[in-house]
Amino acid sequence: MVERIAIIQGDITKQRVDAIANAANCSLLGGGGVDGAIHRAAGPELLAECRTLHGCETGKAKITKGYRLPAKYVLHTPGPVWHGGNKREPELLAGCYRSCLELASEYGCKTVDFPSISTGVYGYPLDQAAPTALTAIKSYLEEHPEITQVRMVCFDAGTKAAYDTALANL
Repeated sequence: MVERIAIIQGDITKQRVDAIANAANCSLLGGGGVDGAIHRAAGPELLAECRTLHGCETGKAKITKGYRLPAKYVLHTPGPVWHGGNKREPELLAGCYRSCLELASEYGCKTVDFPSISTGVYGYPLDQAAPTALTAIKSYLEEHPEITQVRMVCFDAGTKAAYDTALANL
């Protein structure tokens, strides 16, 4: 399964894949960081479709078209805010990745790119988020051969290094 997981550094809004995940907030109406960048790149049609979804619970996901993005779909998933690790954060974070991949499978996506969910303003420690994310992805791929590649698209070298280390230890 690990051979179907890749770690790259880049801009998730420029990736030509079937689906990209969006580290959204529960309103799904845009925000800062990755969420804001995806909404800006996709255009106002994305926000219009998101308004029809009526939000999303932390750890779950909803899907929209990609509009002006090179990706066909956007998988919106609100990650957990870090409160020290005792408020189900690992379980909720793993749920984000699993829920996105379930939707990707349902919509016939073979390639899926993820940002590092919850490690920005939500404060999830990168060294804990990376292994949680990759373990959830690996476990899903073991049961789902229809998804041929999942990539973590890291915004900077430090994030990429954390995911490279976590992948090497899977």
